[in-house]
Amino acid sequence: MTTGKRLGLQQCLECHEVCHCDLRHCPRCGATVYIRRRNSIQRTWALLITAAILFIPANLLPIMTVSQFGKGTPDTIMSGVIELMRHDMVPIALLVFTASILVPMFKLIGMVILLLAVRKGKPAQIRRHIQLYRFIEWIGRWSMLDIFMISILVALVSFGRLGTIEAGPGAVAFSSVVVLTMLAAISFDPRLLWDAIEPPAHSKLSQAAVSTTDDK
Repeated sequence: MTTGKRLGLQQCLECHEVCHCDLRHCPRCGATVYIRRRNSIQRTWALLITAAILFIPANLLPIMTVSQFGKGTPDTIMSGVIELMRHDMVPIALLVFTASILVPMFKLIGMVILLLAVRKGKPAQIRRHIQLYRFIEWIGRWSMLDIFMISILVALVSFGRLGTIEAGPGAVAFSSVVVLTMLAAISFDPRLLWDAIEPPAHSKLSQAAVSTTDDK
């Protein structure tokens, strides 16, 4: 097993064109190409740690406050899910719970698994790690569903003096978590997974030398 980097090849991450390492721009789409993203691991760790810290206030602080006749009770994500279930809106409650809690948590755990795989990769699990990375990229588009719902409520609900809906500090923290996890997935270079399981060049040379000596 070898990589394109060792063969002098690199892939354009925009159109997936395979080109020579000497090129700086993709011959097909003109995008900038590079063998590996610079400081990919360090940036990804920094973004994930920040997102994990903000994930705590995102779930503990109120995400929105619904006020009627000047009185309102702030709701966190979990309290909002429980309130939806009390009003027999179980499908919406499950949707909010999945998009607001399960998806960000899965992205955080999944990215940590990928980073650890780069440090100590196993050839038998490389395909699973690549599939995990693609799945994290796919579910990233659903992470802002909760904020999108709040934005619609704030824009459409107009009760004047009778009622108002205001986004809380938890919404800011949650939006930051979503953005940071998206940036972490973008800054992570999945090609490092293949580099982690590739034997060093000197080990191949030594093996070849040993086999030549044995033949003699």
